Amino acid sequence: MNKIHIKDIGAAALSGILTALAFPKFQLIFFAWISLIPLLNIILRKKPRQSFLLGLLSGLVFYAVLLYWIPAVPQHYGNLSPIISFLIFLVLILFLSLFWGFFALVSSYIKDRFPIGIFYLLPFLWISFEYLITHLLTGFPWGVIGYSQQPNVYFLQTATITGVYGISFILISFQSLFLCSLSLKRRSPFFSILALVLLLHVAGFLSIKDTEKNEEPFKASVIQGNISSDIYWNNITEDEKRALFDRHINLSYQSYKAGASLIIWPEFTVPLCFSCPYGLYQEFRKELNEFVMDTGCTLVFGTNEIQPSTKFTLYYNASLTLKPDLTYSQYNKMHLVPFGEYTPYKKIFSFIESMTHAIGEISPGKEHLLHDFQGNPFGTPICYEIIFPDLVRKFTKKGALFLVTITNDGWYGTSAAPFQHFAMSVFRAVENRRYLLRAATTGISGFIDPYGRVISKTQMETQTFLTSDIYIKKTQTFYSLHGDVLPYISLTLSALFLILAILKRRYERNKIFKDNSIRPSTSN
Repeated sequence: MNKIHIKDIGAAALSGILTALAFPKFQLIFFAWISLIPLLNIILRKKPRQSFLLGLLSGLVFYAVLLYWIPAVPQHYGNLSPIISFLIFLVLILFLSLFWGFFALVSSYIKDRFPIGIFYLLPFLWISFEYLITHLLTGFPWGVIGYSQQPNVYFLQTATITGVYGISFILISFQSLFLCSLSLKRRSPFFSILALVLLLHVAGFLSIKDTEKNEEPFKASVIQGNISSDIYWNNITEDEKRALFDRHINLSYQSYKAGASLIIWPEFTVPLCFSCPYGLYQEFRKELNEFVMDTGCTLVFGTNEIQPSTKFTLYYNASLTLKPDLTYSQYNKMHLVPFGEYTPYKKIFSFIESMTHAIGEISPGKEHLLHDFQGNPFGTPICYEIIFPDLVRKFTKKGALFLVTITNDGWYGTSAAPFQHFAMSVFRAVENRRYLLRAATTGISGFIDPYGRVISKTQMETQTFLTSDIYIKKTQTFYSLHGDVLPYISLTLSALFLILAILKRRYERNKIFKDNSIRPSTSN
């Protein structure tokens, strides 16, 4: 029981592999309902130290498979050696694996004091660690297990109340109570969760409605210019920059002819800067002004904006909405990509900046600014921001009636990354009951309805545009209004049971010590 055997290592690794295979591109979503059973089974039989190591191993395998595409990015775009790129990848997945390790450790510790209650507590513990990984040290919630269920549109509707964490909660409960039934040799725990799963699917089926016809829709287009991430603006000529700009203008005119009144370009797909009063920037701004005046369309696009300050110039990754009357609004990206758009904790990681030119000097925005289209406010989370549920829901709580996300996933080629990123976007649509319009530089661009149904989407690395009718929804979900209630409950219960387990252990130790000290001597 205190030793780790080969079969334990195999079981932990199997859990990591099966869980990763439930995500895109593999998308074997059924695995997420059974993948953690091997890991949970062994950590509930081991001491906390062994459980931690097995959980760490399982998490390491999971993230190694899920994020296999990461090493190619610093190597290709940061000019780092394959060895350095792999070491960076290894450090990242080791850090992320700690959350699995500590989940296993805490579960094992509490199990020793609450051997039956632990089966019911496991989903709360899991959600607590998923919430921590979303927020701790800038956050990286790429491996939240609930995202694996994106194609299961009926089950997805649970997210309107709980967010993606509720989907994870049910997945862990299903597996934990299966083990509970085996342990107690009683069917009722597993049958109860099975009934709940069926109930949630039926409720999801009944909640899905046809597109509302009580209001006239507007027609929107997303532009996919298919601009390679290998292009650096400082290394190409003005004629080449103009060719990229013209590509998007031509696609926009085609969208206009298809009936679109709102046209969306991806994140910084061409060199645009409305606050830069010189060169091509002003020429492109003039042509964009002419386009919206000639067509009457509203244009949303990604730009890099500057703001001079007393000490230095601030740079922002921004989304601009330009109206036919030439007024515009600007949202500055708030949650930046660590080691991509900025260096976090510079005192610790400043050495990385000297190794690569790929880290930017972007400043974070300060507020959830809403744009306006024909009197309808909307939010524009940019790229990486779409993976943070609480950040996106605040656009809706503030009044956004639909969501637009612009992104550049060209860094990752045709790997699993763009497909995983797109799947997370689907959850934001469901959580907030809003249409979500997604424009990606090389794909995947598309339209998602408020129930998580993909209306249409593009193929990867194609030059194209899509057009769709968009209906306005004004009701707000429980999740939009109240946020991460389930994670807060989970953190509270987890902390409470951990404290109780510690106190119970101390009480038992003290009792054993007292019993030994008052035991009568048997010597003559």
